[in-house]
Amino acid sequence: MNRERTLARDVTATQIPSGDKQLLASGTLITLHQTLGGSFTVQTDFGLFRIDSRDGDALGEKSEVPVSAQAAALADGSPDPEAIWSQLRTVFDPEIPVNIVDLGLVYSMDIAPLPEPKAFKVDVAMTLTAPGCGMGPAIAEDARGKVLLVPGVATAEVRITWDPPWNQSMISEEGKMKLGLI
Repeated sequence: MNRERTLARDVTATQIPSGDKQLLASGTLITLHQTLGGSFTVQTDFGLFRIDSRDGDALGEKSEVPVSAQAAALADGSPDPEAIWSQLRTVFDPEIPVNIVDLGLVYSMDIAPLPEPKAFKVDVAMTLTAPGCGMGPAIAEDARGKVLLVPGVATAEVRITWDPPWNQSMISEEGKMKLGLI
C-alpha cells in the first residue's frame, strides 16, 4: 500500500499532540501512519496530524465511520451496553495503535433514562495517557459521536477526568500484546 499521498482538497486537521486545528492545503504531501477507527494519522513536513473520517476522500481513502453497533435497542428501548462498548473500541489515540478501552482509558460507562419515552443518555468517564495531551477533546468527541450511533442513545457525554491517574497497568492483556509489553 502506498503510504505517501497528496491532498486532493483543503482539509481541516488536528495537530498532534497540541490538539490545535490547522488547515492543510490541497497539494500538501502527506504520509499515512495510522488508519484505525475511521480516522487518519498523517505526517507532513510540518508535523503530525489527525484527519477525520469524513475527509478520507482528500487522501484517496474511503470515508467510513466503523459502525459495530448494528444491534437493535433492547426490548425496553434502551441501548445495548455491549454495543456501546463495541463502539468505544473503535476509538483510537492517533499516536497509539490500541483502542481507548484496551488502553484502559475508559473508566466508566453509564446509561440513564431520559424523560422522553425510550430515550436514553450515555455518560462516559475517560482519561488520557498524559494530562498535557491536547488531543483529549478530539478523542472525547470521536467517542461521543460513535456512542450516538448506538440504537436507543439519544444523547451522550464523554467527560475527561484525571482521577485516578492513568498508568500502564490499566492496559488490557490484548492491548499489552499489541504494544509488545508482554
